[in-house]
Amino acid sequence: MKQALADALEQRGYDTLTPVQEAVTDPELGTSDLLVSAQTGSGKTVGFGLALGPTLLGEDESFGQAGKPLALVIAPTRELAMQVMRELSWLYGKAHASVTSCVGGMDMRDERRALGRGAHIVVATPGRLRDHIMRGTIDLSGIRAVVLDEADEMLDLGFRDDLEFILEASPTSRRTLMFSATVPRTIANLAKKFQNDAVRVSTVSERSQHADIEYHLMTVAMRDEEKAIINVLRYYESPGSLVFCNTRDMVNRLTTRLSNRGFSVVSLSGELSQNERTHALQAMRDGRARVCVATDVAARGIDLPNLDLVIHADLPQSSEALLHRSGRTGRAGRKGASILIANPKAVRKANRLLQTAKLTAKFGQAPSAEAVKAQDESRMMSDDAWNVAPSEAEAESIAKLLELHEPAQIAAAYLRLYRSRQTAPEELGEPAAFDPSEAKRSFGPSVWFSVKGGQDEGMEVRRFLPKLCKVGGITKDDIGAIRVQHTETLVEIRASSVDGFLKSIGPKAEFDKNSPITQIKAPSAAQRGPKPEFVPKKSTGPVDWNDEPNPRRKKPKPANDKNKGKPKFAKKARPEDSRPEGVVTPRKKGGGPNLAPAVGKANSKKNKARRAKNSGGDK
Repeated sequence: MKQALADALEQRGYDTLTPVQEAVTDPELGTSDLLVSAQTGSGKTVGFGLALGPTLLGEDESFGQAGKPLALVIAPTRELAMQVMRELSWLYGKAHASVTSCVGGMDMRDERRALGRGAHIVVATPGRLRDHIMRGTIDLSGIRAVVLDEADEMLDLGFRDDLEFILEASPTSRRTLMFSATVPRTIANLAKKFQNDAVRVSTVSERSQHADIEYHLMTVAMRDEEKAIINVLRYYESPGSLVFCNTRDMVNRLTTRLSNRGFSVVSLSGELSQNERTHALQAMRDGRARVCVATDVAARGIDLPNLDLVIHADLPQSSEALLHRSGRTGRAGRKGASILIANPKAVRKANRLLQTAKLTAKFGQAPSAEAVKAQDESRMMSDDAWNVAPSEAEAESIAKLLELHEPAQIAAAYLRLYRSRQTAPEELGEPAAFDPSEAKRSFGPSVWFSVKGGQDEGMEVRRFLPKLCKVGGITKDDIGAIRVQHTETLVEIRASSVDGFLKSIGPKAEFDKNSPITQIKAPSAAQRGPKPEFVPKKSTGPVDWNDEPNPRRKKPKPANDKNKGKPKFAKKARPEDSRPEGVVTPRKKGGGPNLAPAVGKANSKKNKARRAKNSGGDK
């Protein structure tokens, strides 16, 4: 290890290296290409920074005058790229390295000027770096090493073409280091194409996935998910929490609700500008905000200090996304918690995600209001303030309090003040176990109705359901199963809502003018089977357009042999003898009248008389 890098580590407080840092700096690896799989938060940024030292510095202890870039570090997102630049800046600070960035959302002119002044290491996002290469504002002829950080995420985000373009534009003699949380086939193929006999590096922490993260699967009643998030935040009272959502709308709604409940919260989503995202992250770093609500893409790769809690407000779409989300906590040896919030219908999906990711989670219910209050009391009783003796400055105020109030009154006042600074927890319902096979039973007593008109008449559930709610004065929660048959549609309605339903449809009991509604017994198994499907007739020759299943489809025009070979817009010449003698055919609208003298004179008299009549004249 170069002395300048060792001094920087010592100054930063590094006593020992993490497993991945030790693995990539093994002297036996030399300057070979590396394919490293390591979980997020394992210290891989410092790891590849140390691994690049011999390649970039050679026999020297510091860099010379900055010119053409010597190394490229490519990251999937702006936030991660800026974070990597900060890490490499202090690591190579004593070696006098010039580290600059090229990321989307920043002023390209500033980046062009920085590259023109010279840089030793360039940290970039794929799209922006490709733009600089195509514009000729960066010279890659001096590149000695390329690092792909979070390579799997870059492929997931669709940067494969950009990465291949950048690697093909780089010198073939370069050293290529790939870092990825997982190594799927796509990563293996990319490594095989652009690396030379790469050494596969795996760490102990990789085999025990997220050993410093405690997973919890918490069940909640239907529509209590957001209340449960509030209680989880209150129960843990983490100095830094990250709440993941799947959509921007969910981010905005949850951010507003948490803010209204008194949480210091910021948000991260793709609709925010780079300046807004930078301010949000800075608020988390300096402690002005304690909760960040974000989408997957916006929060990829970010590293926030004191982030002890990750909450999945929406379940991730894959086990890889679950690992990436959870990897924001439990970093560099710190402990963390990852909480999956699931209503009864989502429990099965949550279990499947955990099993696929080979994770073990503690199963239980979300913290109740009583559990949150008990945790508050425990924190209050264990506060260090109880062990600090009163100071002389406080003695006079303490004496006044004891003189004016009884000790019990003072304690009660302190307790009320302590609780007033906390957000009140939410009352949660009892989550019921959900079994799809028991869905009908859980719907409760019901009554079946038949509505005339089924698949043969084009009946569709998406149109039938809202109209039935409107006609019957009920909501979709009052409706159970809907079975669209050939000539009728069967619908199940909650028994407690039947009286109101019958009153709303009136004595005629009609869905619409030609569709009466009748009450029936529970349908048979055959009637409750799958929706019938249209089976087209087998074609035995030319299409019979009279038997066509789609009435909107246009019929082809019959062939006209008489017009064959003629121009499409050719006009027929009108025979001269077909026009009356002395009469000229009128022009089309807009061309002005071109009438025969006799016709024009007659029309002139009529128009003159009409104008006189409309003006009220006597002429």
